Amino acid sequence: MDLKLKGKVALVLASSQGLGKAVAASLVREGATVAISSRNADTLMATKIEIGAALAVPVDLSVKGSSFKLVAEVEKALGPVDILITNAGGPPKGSFMETKTEQWVSGFEGLWISVIESIQAVLPQMKARQWGRILMITSTSAKEPIANLTVSNGIRAGLAGMANSLSQEVGALGITVNVIMPGYMMTERLKELGVSLDKIKEQVPAKRIGNPEELGDLAAFLSSEKAAYINGQSIAIDGGRLRGI
Repeated sequence: MDLKLKGKVALVLASSQGLGKAVAASLVREGATVAISSRNADTLMATKIEIGAALAVPVDLSVKGSSFKLVAEVEKALGPVDILITNAGGPPKGSFMETKTEQWVSGFEGLWISVIESIQAVLPQMKARQWGRILMITSTSAKEPIANLTVSNGIRAGLAGMANSLSQEVGALGITVNVIMPGYMMTERLKELGVSLDKIKEQVPAKRIGNPEELGDLAAFLSSEKAAYINGQSIAIDGGRLRGI
């Protein structure tokens, strides 16, 4: 299927590895001109070469204002951003009482402010061109909390509400805003959580852990014109683990 992404400029946040990298790679394969970003410059440059990204910009998005600088650099090099994929690494695990105020602040800056600023930076140009795709990669924890991921559970759920609200403001302008909620995917983050892979597989109707490439292909489709009537949605890709409607 030709998703007709050739000529579209895409910016993928936190994309030197894991899910962000998989999304960027899928967009590159579909012909988009892709900019990637991450804090780790060495890993980022290696990924740029590996997947054939057009631009790699090292940046720490937890620093306020950095998203605006990132988008400005991408626009200067590649042109206005047509597709924005927001993504961020998960905050440290911990129960509510174990989580300190400083960790809430850090999580808010990394998971929330970076998303808001990135959207604020790209939206004016999208409105002017009457076309745009905004995708937020969050987690199924936004819909069904995961034990000991308190910060992620709270903040990612808020992003879903924000996405739905924004979609109603910009839907008539040819701009879609959607959320992708990955379940258990074979990434470094899964290894960091130290959970049993066999136990996870038993919880998932598909009886396996997801591949990042599967999420990347979903993101590419939602970034295309073929997904123009999908807006304001939170879409799980979790092998059927979520039981709610």
